[in-house]
Amino acid sequence: MNPTETKETTDTTAPDEAAEATDTTAEPTSDGHDGQATDTDQAEPAESGSDDAEETPRASSGLGSAAASVVAAGLGVVALSGSWVGRVAAERQTLIGQIKTSQGGTPAQQISAVYGDAWHTTALTNGIFALLALIVGAAVLALPQKAGWVRAFAVAGVVLGALGMIVSAGMYFDLFLALPSTGS
Repeated sequence: MNPTETKETTDTTAPDEAAEATDTTAEPTSDGHDGQATDTDQAEPAESGSDDAEETPRASSGLGSAAASVVAAGLGVVALSGSWVGRVAAERQTLIGQIKTSQGGTPAQQISAVYGDAWHTTALTNGIFALLALIVGAAVLALPQKAGWVRAFAVAGVVLGALGMIVSAGMYFDLFLALPSTGS
């Protein structure tokens, strides 16, 4: 054939016949199939190491955010009611105050060292729990949720944490109850 000549081909088959001809003359693929879908091809389960399994993202069950929302609400309750950790820290501060003032001091210094420091330690500990409740609750609210109760618990944690922060700040700065004063 001359390079300047072009080869003309004409297709005299109808479009439907061409499609059938293509289906019947399909060459086998690398996996041994002839390219036609069979019932066994569709029924075969996907291999565990296939690329399709890696491409599809796994749907989150929301268990972590649900647990975190309950923890936020629990931390908020602890911030308002107090905890064992706060009580132990207050008792320690009371003991330190007694040791400091055992060798003398004015009554105002004794009250401040024995009772005031313990009161402030309790307020500080409760404030830490309140701050944790706020952080965890806000983090859960920032995530997309599936269940309405998860959002409700997270909001409860944020609200209780905010109330705990207000109460703790009031305790720490003696806004609610001031230390008793001695008559001089």
